[in-house]
Amino acid sequence: MIDLRSDTVTRPNDAMREAARDAPVGDDVYGEDPTVNELEARAAETVGKEAALYVPTGTMGNQIAARVHTDRGQEIIVDEEAHVVKWELGGLAQLSGLQVRTVDCGPRAVPTPEQVRERYVAEDLHRPGTGLLELENTHNSRGGVAIPAERVDAAAEAAHELGVPVHLDGARLFNAAVALDEAPERLVENVDSVMFCLSKGLGAPVGSVLAGSEEFVARARRVRKLFGGGMRQAGIVAAPGLLALEDADRLAEDHENARALAAGLNEIPGLSAPEPDTNIVVADSADAGLTTEEFVAACGERGVACGAFGEYVTRFCTHWDVDRDDVDEALSRVEAAVEGA
Repeated sequence: MIDLRSDTVTRPNDAMREAARDAPVGDDVYGEDPTVNELEARAAETVGKEAALYVPTGTMGNQIAARVHTDRGQEIIVDEEAHVVKWELGGLAQLSGLQVRTVDCGPRAVPTPEQVRERYVAEDLHRPGTGLLELENTHNSRGGVAIPAERVDAAAEAAHELGVPVHLDGARLFNAAVALDEAPERLVENVDSVMFCLSKGLGAPVGSVLAGSEEFVARARRVRKLFGGGMRQAGIVAAPGLLALEDADRLAEDHENARALAAGLNEIPGLSAPEPDTNIVVADSADAGLTTEEFVAACGERGVACGAFGEYVTRFCTHWDVDRDDVDEALSRVEAAVEGA
């Protein structure tokens, strides 16, 4: 099976497995795991923030940030296609009591300053007010779009002028940095907090990082404990994350493979796939007369795993366990799937 469902399916390499085996450990809830402490310090430095917190998952990182930044009942401004809205089980409401005020950001993938100001609600006797602006880079549901720093800056500046903090879901932040040839810290320079995953394109088996000011991280640490994310000898899973941070440049290979995949899909009658910014390819099968359910099933029968993204839209995601030969073979199998469906 050529697994193109997600970059979450990557398997740790031998160096990561050795690092996990040999990692010095301690009780992280007591702040005594030296490997976790090193990872948090290095991660904070990498994204230019004062402090960082190691968390089990990106979803937990996003939800912790929302809880720390807001008061219950407040509103959060967010793109209607954002991960925190579509794929996190209503956690904003369930865990933080937040109301969601969505924006249709379109292919731009980030609100304009005008949209931020339009969606903002001032606190008064009747309304709880806007408590947070949430952004996403790269933007998963909009096809792995890499958002330039200037667009993030503009949205953040508009929010800050209104007294609203900004959190960035940077699950694939390093993909954006490589695609835009920018330092990760530049992409998050003007947001108040950022979460990024170690377990996607960077290849670590477990974990994400939440970064921000020292005060923010101190509060986040308490919320992590509340949400059940306090871990003990976590250095075993943190050690591969240290290696992952050193290897971000290789994401360019995934992006190149994604462009080759998209180009090949476009050559298959009935399919269309725009050129991707990063490692996420979205293919439309409407002209082939195949719903996503039918298309995904047909691909699966021929040994290519992909994921439903809409009625006629399917996602393919390249990663370090997929090389160019795999891409070429996948294209051959997908073509056979369309012809045989």
